[in-house]
Amino acid sequence: MDAFGSCRLCLIEIEGRSGTPASCTTPVAPGMVVHTQTPRLAAIRRGVMELYISDHPLDCLTCAANGDCELQDMAGAVGLRKVRYGYEGANHVFPRRDGKANFEWRPVDESNPYFTFDPSKCIVCNRCVRACEEVQGTFALTISGRGFSSHVSAGMDEAFMESECVSCGACVQACPTATLTETSVIAIGQPEHSEITTCAYCGVGCAFKAEMRGEEVVRMIPWKDGKANHGHSCIKGRFAYGYAHHGDRVLNPMIRESIDQPWRVVSWDQAIGFAARRFGEIQARYGRNSVGGITSSRCTNEECYLVQKLVRSGFGNNNVDTCARVCHSPTGYGLHQAFGTSAGTQDFDSVDDADVILIIGCNPTDAHPVFASRMKKRLREGARLIVIDPRRIDLVRSPHVKADYHLALKPGANVAVVNAVAHVIVREGLVDEAYVRARCDWEEFQDWAAFVAEERNSPEATERYTGVPAADLRAAARLYATGGNGAIYYGLGVTEHSQGSTTVMAIANLAMATGNLGRRGVGVNPLRGQNNVQGSCDMGSFPHELPGYQHISGDPTRTAFEADWGVKLDKDPGLRIPNMFDAAIEGVFKGLYVQGEDILQSDPDTKHVSAALAAMDLVVVQDLFLVETANYAHVFLPGATFLEKDGTFTNAERRIQRVRKVMSPKNGFGDWEITQLLANAMGLRWSYAHPSEIMDEIARLTPRFAGVSYAVLDKEGSVQWPCNEEHPHGEPIMHIDGFARGKGKFVITQYVPSDERAGPRFPLLLTTGRILSQYNVGAQTRRTENSRWHEEDVLEIHPHDAEDRGLKDGDWVRVQSRAGETSLRAKITSRMAPGVVYTTFHHPTTQANVITTDNSDWATNCPEYKVTAVQVSLSNGPSEWQKAYADLANASRRVESGMGAAE
Repeated sequence: MDAFGSCRLCLIEIEGRSGTPASCTTPVAPGMVVHTQTPRLAAIRRGVMELYISDHPLDCLTCAANGDCELQDMAGAVGLRKVRYGYEGANHVFPRRDGKANFEWRPVDESNPYFTFDPSKCIVCNRCVRACEEVQGTFALTISGRGFSSHVSAGMDEAFMESECVSCGACVQACPTATLTETSVIAIGQPEHSEITTCAYCGVGCAFKAEMRGEEVVRMIPWKDGKANHGHSCIKGRFAYGYAHHGDRVLNPMIRESIDQPWRVVSWDQAIGFAARRFGEIQARYGRNSVGGITSSRCTNEECYLVQKLVRSGFGNNNVDTCARVCHSPTGYGLHQAFGTSAGTQDFDSVDDADVILIIGCNPTDAHPVFASRMKKRLREGARLIVIDPRRIDLVRSPHVKADYHLALKPGANVAVVNAVAHVIVREGLVDEAYVRARCDWEEFQDWAAFVAEERNSPEATERYTGVPAADLRAAARLYATGGNGAIYYGLGVTEHSQGSTTVMAIANLAMATGNLGRRGVGVNPLRGQNNVQGSCDMGSFPHELPGYQHISGDPTRTAFEADWGVKLDKDPGLRIPNMFDAAIEGVFKGLYVQGEDILQSDPDTKHVSAALAAMDLVVVQDLFLVETANYAHVFLPGATFLEKDGTFTNAERRIQRVRKVMSPKNGFGDWEITQLLANAMGLRWSYAHPSEIMDEIARLTPRFAGVSYAVLDKEGSVQWPCNEEHPHGEPIMHIDGFARGKGKFVITQYVPSDERAGPRFPLLLTTGRILSQYNVGAQTRRTENSRWHEEDVLEIHPHDAEDRGLKDGDWVRVQSRAGETSLRAKITSRMAPGVVYTTFHHPTTQANVITTDNSDWATNCPEYKVTAVQVSLSNGPSEWQKAYADLANASRRVESGMGAAE
């Protein structure tokens, strides 16, 4: 935070100047002679502290902050032993003893489940207010009143839960007293030791100091030296770690012969042996390619690496995939085509130098809030903003931030809008020709420029099916091309379309045409969804690539892995997740190992997924809870949380960071150890003693990670790949002197309308997204107090569309598509454009993916979640499918009584 000078304890004397200014707000000057310790200063400081203490509860011995209170520390530092003023008279500490109202006293606010606000202990230092403004950018707190009546208030003296507070914890962290205190500290006590680790939620990759009392987490403090978050956090990483000890967590392995039977708790040896034997039997009967695996973007790099290694060396095929298939696989494909690398081009700090920020298909304040706070700070400093999104997200207008242009396109029209932006840039001569000639293939650029310059790609020609006014689009294009450093940030609203890969390449075309690559403040930046989705891709989780994006068909690469692993590898790419499902329904794919991914809730066309899982002879689920996919599982292997394991995560900016074990695994093993047990039961002879040995193997076989080791990570704090001999400290900014592929490749991006279109039967277009308090399929956040903010998924609908259907706010509505139907409550809001509806997918009871279709990206099979034609009508409650599914889920959670782990 900026220096403020309110507490008056850092007073100094300067020779030749009068007064005693605060050192924190006094600029240094040549020749200045400063005195920090004089009798005069000591007396003033002690007097200031006396005033604080005279209006403060003297309950240090019973206060939750005892031993961790700056006010307490400073009272000792200035030598305060007594207060001359007494404790009578007006104060903020107690209600008046004579029964009359003390308007300065306010009760404790315990409305927020994660922290309390005790106004009696507040010294009105402004730190919490400034943290909310300068760090978080929410402006939820203020100082109300004047003089003795000054006090911190949330909004207009609202309770915290009723205010605009987003529970990021910045105010709690900044508070020097016990005014704002974590409820966990009050309940457990002060921590005894700590460990630095990395958050297991979104792709920002915040570093945290896990403060512990024994093996119990007291609190998660955002680490000030974390290079992705710089000491900031959001509600999820800061507070929503309670799922680690939730009662729903499964801690013992379980098996069953068929999914209509109850679970039997068994020993680890029994469960692993059962799974290994069944996989072998399936392959003996149906062939080598009849089984496969899915890695988890919630697990570490090392754990993902071992799963793909198990599939390739143990199963003998390449049938391995990861959740990136259904989120950011178009990013990998599109950026690789354009630049030669499958990742974002910048670090998060780069946004500090952006002059124009173009956001397309992402909602950073909800999905990547820590980065969004950094972005909002830059916008308050004067950067310009363009938002391309069907929905009016918070960044379009929020406190002290307003987008210059909001291009509210119709779902499915991304390629047309980006091509229209390119049309303006090319036709109006705004291309950075010197950059293109030097860095890109000139002939390919000319072909592309001729294509986008065609009249059919003009803003006027595309307006009729994009819904974006031509004048606004032209103005936004000029701003991006001429406004200085232009940075593009995008998310699943780009990738989860039938033309997801095309849009990624179209975005890359824009950046190359305007020279916005290879330096700070620019770039093409995918905001990755899960904590390690970048890492799971890096580790070879796609069926056509070995770790480091090395194609499986490359003989030298495959030979190197074969020599190291001691096995012969299949050179042919394996099945993607959708192919696995199709093959299962056809009867030729019969076994699946799922590491920490709830595919039944997260993948599209739920009925198709459930049919595929039901058709398999063996489904092995390794997870924390009996997630929805476990309804169809035969083996359940209890997983470990990020607090219980060592390893690394790789965030959206390619930053590799340590994950450190802060407590013993409640299930007995880390996830990497479970995979090793299964591999050895299948005849492999793995002998890893620690995840650091796995990373050493990754570095040995993967050129981009050749310089990565736990020793390097511990020394550097983190590194961004590539990290090798050429880049020993990593590379924050990509493509500085040239592209990985040589010349940048311009690709002609023809707009092809989605097959999914609104019509008489289904007149509305449904799109989906996330909300701040919940995360992905909600398996973790739903098992924390975060559900207080979002108890159920709702359908957002424009007032005109609601009125046409006779709907009121809170009504149950039926949402029907050609794939299926579900029911949920309506929320009438002008955030939506007419003709477009929106929902989240955090709660399994919603069954949002029952209605999403089987349309997918042409290059990667990434599902088209963001465009589903639907009809909305009044409903009496949950649909028949939801009721039937709930019955199945309840039945699937039965566990035979009287069974112990030993048995």
